[in-house]
Amino acid sequence: MLLELARARRVLFVGGKGGVGKTSVSSALALARARQGARVLLVSTDPAHNLGHIWERALGDEPTRLATSDGLVDGIELDPKRTIDSHFAAVSRTMMRLLPERLHASAREHLDRAKAAPGSHESAVLERIAELIQTSRDDYDLLVFDTAPTGHTLRLLALPEQLTSWTESLLANRDRSERFAAAARGLVGTKQEEPSADAELRRALIARRDRFAAMHTALTATDESGFIIVCVAEKLPVAETLALAGELAELGIGLDAVVVNRRSPADAGTLLAARRSREEHYVDQLRSSLPSIPLAHLPLVADELAGENALGRLAGLLADA
Repeated sequence: MLLELARARRVLFVGGKGGVGKTSVSSALALARARQGARVLLVSTDPAHNLGHIWERALGDEPTRLATSDGLVDGIELDPKRTIDSHFAAVSRTMMRLLPERLHASAREHLDRAKAAPGSHESAVLERIAELIQTSRDDYDLLVFDTAPTGHTLRLLALPEQLTSWTESLLANRDRSERFAAAARGLVGTKQEEPSADAELRRALIARRDRFAAMHTALTATDESGFIIVCVAEKLPVAETLALAGELAELGIGLDAVVVNRRSPADAGTLLAARRSREEHYVDQLRSSLPSIPLAHLPLVADELAGENALGRLAGLLADA
């Protein structure tokens, strides 16, 4: 079921509570699709990156080849500092071109303060995600985003619509100002072309609006994008899974599946059999609360999930999940 889902999507977000195996499942899913011939870009958006550790490779903000089979897997760990620095450097360059020189010093002070403002990290990372979704169409068949724990991811996914609306408001305000200015020029009989700085700012705002609007469309287009929640069959992860499912529904983002990871075997001694019996209570809770959402099950494995061989064995289990 999970592989059929991955074949049907171009963008998949994998999320859930911290420590439930999101990175392992994301990596196994990417590797399984690559073995079917797909070109996959696997991206970690979690500031506390585990992707490079699991693949036993040093990863950065640009794609690094992780695996080659019939297809391929490339990996990226979004660098929060680099993302924010790059984001604000681009904003600074635009502002320095648009503002008179006497305002440059105060503009730089404002940008330095803005770097530490709440939401700056999420906004900058979102710009990078939107860019990857937009620019990767020719190079990759599937993008898999290994996301941060639930709260951080929800803030990130709520931003595209918010930022699109905010930019629309800025453009509307500029349109009103330009109309008033044009009317004033008409009253005094002068004619003036739109200053190049104003035109450049308008183009920048429109490009940003369109980028976020396209991302919001992609996130809510269930034929293109989807979300997979990973959990374990325990009280807190299941409670967080149900809360996340409700938040995704409110955002209009499709929940494609819930993966119940690390299921205990029922025939490997009394301890694990007792755990398996207790897990069934939480699985039943998921089924009753999310009756239309497919549940996939992955077993507890003895191997340490690190390196391509171990991930390959987990990828092999996805066919039966």
